[in-house]
Amino acid sequence: MYGSQEDIKYNQKLFFVDGITFMPSMALLSATAVVPFFLNHLGASTFQIALATAMTMVCVFISQPFFGFIASRSAIMNKTFSKILFIQRVSFLLFVLLIPVLSGHNAVMINVFLVFWCVFNFFVGSYAVFFTPLIIKLLPPDKRGALRGFGLAIGSLLGFGASALMPMIFRYITFPYSYMVILGLGIGFLLVNATLFYLLRQSKDMEPNEPMSMGQYLKKMPEAVSESPPFRAMILACVFVAIANAVLPFYTLYGIREFNATESHVAIFAGLAILAGAVAHIFFGFLLDKFGARVNAAISACLIIAAGAMALISSSLTLLFVSWFFANVGQTFFMTSVSLLTGEISPKAKIPLYAGVFTTISTALSALIVLVIAPVLENLGFIPVFAIVLACGVISLAINVLVLRKRMAVGVGAGADGVA
Repeated sequence: MYGSQEDIKYNQKLFFVDGITFMPSMALLSATAVVPFFLNHLGASTFQIALATAMTMVCVFISQPFFGFIASRSAIMNKTFSKILFIQRVSFLLFVLLIPVLSGHNAVMINVFLVFWCVFNFFVGSYAVFFTPLIIKLLPPDKRGALRGFGLAIGSLLGFGASALMPMIFRYITFPYSYMVILGLGIGFLLVNATLFYLLRQSKDMEPNEPMSMGQYLKKMPEAVSESPPFRAMILACVFVAIANAVLPFYTLYGIREFNATESHVAIFAGLAILAGAVAHIFFGFLLDKFGARVNAAISACLIIAAGAMALISSSLTLLFVSWFFANVGQTFFMTSVSLLTGEISPKAKIPLYAGVFTTISTALSALIVLVIAPVLENLGFIPVFAIVLACGVISLAINVLVLRKRMAVGVGAGADGVA
């Protein structure tokens, strides 16, 4: 199914480079650090910043049936995925090129950014339904963790270096060209990244996905939940971590509003997020190959608990930085585990469907929580936000250990690798 040994090694190398090119863009286009600061610089309201955060989830939610339909009918998934990525990234590059034109018209720039940000995140909806089947079907279970984790760690360190350059960019390049450089570099890395998926080798005997129309995809979404007890437990365990991760931008906003964080401090936020990713990825790959994705998801919940508790007692930027670091290590463990956990639980031919279902549910709930939190911040401050983070971590860990572990052990239905 995975192709020849030569193909496996070749694809492993491309997934390795995928991490190296993807992670720097996460620092330069950081939705949790750079984007909130950019909008705050333009004078955006708390609601507009929350709206930008919610868009990262709402647009993904809306696009799931569309990309699920495309993935289910794609015979050569890697090339289809690559073309989708190019459309996404070239479209956002257009906004970057418009920044000087919109300079001096802050209200207009905010609205134009939100439109392009919405388009960009609409295409993010393709990630789960394409990437999960590709890595599950192209790499054997014992080849998915260590090397790719090492590549992600290297990419994270490159991202840390990019974050370290941000204060110099802000100091020596005037607004708005400073943001044009930062966002443009991020898109540059993503364009290289899109090329890698086009170069993947897909085995001719790779089990095809179950083709579905958009109507069938929508109809089968609730069936996927009802037919698989392990999948239901996974959704419950993971959706609470997804909600906790959704409020990450508010850590940065908390630093700006409560501790007067400057551009240099925002660069530290971005850098710590990437450094956290590097630390997490070094351990992630080895733990994944040894213990599986469920254990990594449980570790993610533990880190979210630590982050929420630390944020609740933070009385300085230093303590907030520590909380931020834990939160980002937890997010990294979650993001790298959930797609593989979905693949382990899903029947091979239905991986795009199962991945789409989880993404749809998690993004819808996360977006709702973020939009509800915005008025809470205005009236009650940030403490309720961090209390939600702590509660989400505790609930997720309990479900993972007490319910998901048992249901996967029972093995209800054949998963992607014979694991239910």
